[in-house]
Amino acid sequence: MTEPNFTSTPAAERPNDAVDIAPLTEPLLDPSNEPQGVTRSGKHLSRWQLILRRFWRSIGARVGVVGLALILVLALAGPFVANWDYFYSDDMAFLSPPDSVHWLGTNQGGFDVFAMTVEGLRKSLLIGFAVAAIIEVLAALIGAAAAYFGKAVEKTLLWFTDLLLVIPSFLLIAIISQHTGGRKSSTWLLILLLAAFSWMLSARVVRAMTLSVVSLDYVTAAKFMSVPSFVVIVKHVIPNIASYLIIDFTLGVVNAVMSETALSFFGFGVQKPETSLGTLLADGMNSATTSPWIFLAPATVLVITLLSVNFIGDALRDAIDPSSKSGGQA
Repeated sequence: MTEPNFTSTPAAERPNDAVDIAPLTEPLLDPSNEPQGVTRSGKHLSRWQLILRRFWRSIGARVGVVGLALILVLALAGPFVANWDYFYSDDMAFLSPPDSVHWLGTNQGGFDVFAMTVEGLRKSLLIGFAVAAIIEVLAALIGAAAAYFGKAVEKTLLWFTDLLLVIPSFLLIAIISQHTGGRKSSTWLLILLLAAFSWMLSARVVRAMTLSVVSLDYVTAAKFMSVPSFVVIVKHVIPNIASYLIIDFTLGVVNAVMSETALSFFGFGVQKPETSLGTLLADGMNSATTSPWIFLAPATVLVITLLSVNFIGDALRDAIDPSSKSGGQA
């Protein structure tokens, strides 16, 4: 019996069909083909970092952020740079066009249009952001609770939600606010009324999204560990639907400002001596052709505000949605 020969065969004596196995080398990385979520330095980005990068690549996002920043600066710094307070009348300048003293002119009562526009913008922004915040809190808690508890709780909450959907909210808000208009507390009452009749559709969407979250393993584990239901909803359920709540918040600001403007325009929302963009538009409508500065100032501010918030909302939706190509790759 012959022993096997373990000596290697020289390359010159190998058969023609023998193949040399070349050492494996790592392929060169092409910067243009970087995987999404990884920077050129190889650092992985978090989900919110990816969203922020996709958001800022949108032209609409940049326009919206710049526009909203200018509006906020005007609302915050306007009272400090204005020559007049919005509640003071200039007896020597009735329906005065814009000049060095009254930058945007005066109205029929001699009130400075710039000062009134700034005050109306502050009031409308307060109402818009406050209403949107209350709506998201109510929608998140009620919608998540309906899906989390199910059974009788879900049926009761859905019945209450559907009941509010069929109530003529505009008529009720108009009747209630008309009897409280002009008071200092009327603004907060209007905020509560607008929020109370605007959360239902958002709550239904939250409920549908929560149904897919409550079946996840860590939510089930938290239930078996006797974690309080409120803690599970706040810590484990709501963070998973936070992206929708953020988008819905931006749209809620727009809807709240438009609702307040419409109510105030018809005399049912913010009422004198208080002022808002809606009341200013109503005052300037009759003189829009003879004294256009009274109407154009609040109308321009309102349009810029709504467009800026809409641009931000659309860009956020594209950045959060992974199937959207509008935000590009991060």
